[in-house]
Amino acid sequence: MIFETGLSPAVLAAVGLIFGLLIGSFLNVVILRLPQQLNDVWQRDSRDFLGLEPISTEPVTLSKPASRCPNCGVSIKPQHNIPVLSYLFLRGRCGACTAPISIHYPLVELMSGLIAAFFVFQYGLSAITFFSLILSYSLLVLTGIDLHEKLLPDQITLPLLWIGLFANLSGTFVPLSEAVIGAIAGYLSLWLVFWLFKMITGKEGMGYGDFKLLAALGAWMGWQMLPMVILLSTAVGAVVGIAGIIFAGRKREATIAFGPFLAMAGWIAFVWGDKILSGYLAIFNL
Repeated sequence: MIFETGLSPAVLAAVGLIFGLLIGSFLNVVILRLPQQLNDVWQRDSRDFLGLEPISTEPVTLSKPASRCPNCGVSIKPQHNIPVLSYLFLRGRCGACTAPISIHYPLVELMSGLIAAFFVFQYGLSAITFFSLILSYSLLVLTGIDLHEKLLPDQITLPLLWIGLFANLSGTFVPLSEAVIGAIAGYLSLWLVFWLFKMITGKEGMGYGDFKLLAALGAWMGWQMLPMVILLSTAVGAVVGIAGIIFAGRKREATIAFGPFLAMAGWIAFVWGDKILSGYLAIFNL
């Protein structure tokens, strides 16, 4: 389904860019506050289970408390909260105390804007664009959370899986049968790797969130794309890990989040997977 607007693809892309920048500001809030919310819930449930007095602190939500500088605690003014532009205007520092602002805020906003512009330019205002943005923004949030917290929340991965199956009820991206097999194969493939690694080494090589994320990617793209996702994520993860050991002095035993590599590989496969496979087959005349 495509909604006709009469606007050129370039104008739609510009509107999509602005829309994406605004959404990116909200995604930053989710990346920052969702882990805090989950931690508050876990602490409250644990204290309740142990019969301890609850902690009397203001609960963190996506809307409260108001955004403020983590260094000085001053509330952020509306004019200092404009996506990307405010960061450039303030030169990457708090307007009150001049403490540096993390570069990840404008990066998430910019990536969110470019993603929206890309899909709107390619597919217009359509169901494909709508579902593609849901997948892309979910992967962006999961990447941000996993990089900071080494956590892939069920609150995102599980709905993402079901939305992928729903999107493919009518074969939006792949036939439903391939999506269902993709979800099953995505989960079980990493689940088997997890248990084989644990039986051999006695250690856990990844978390259950990685299984659920790959299952979600399988639900969106079908089982055929899973080998590409696994190969790409493993290759990039290995390169980053080796580079960290050589150049950053990271210990070999240090853990790195695998979710961001899965998310990046999944997005690449989602957008360009068919072209990558066609190019590979053409090179080897298969």
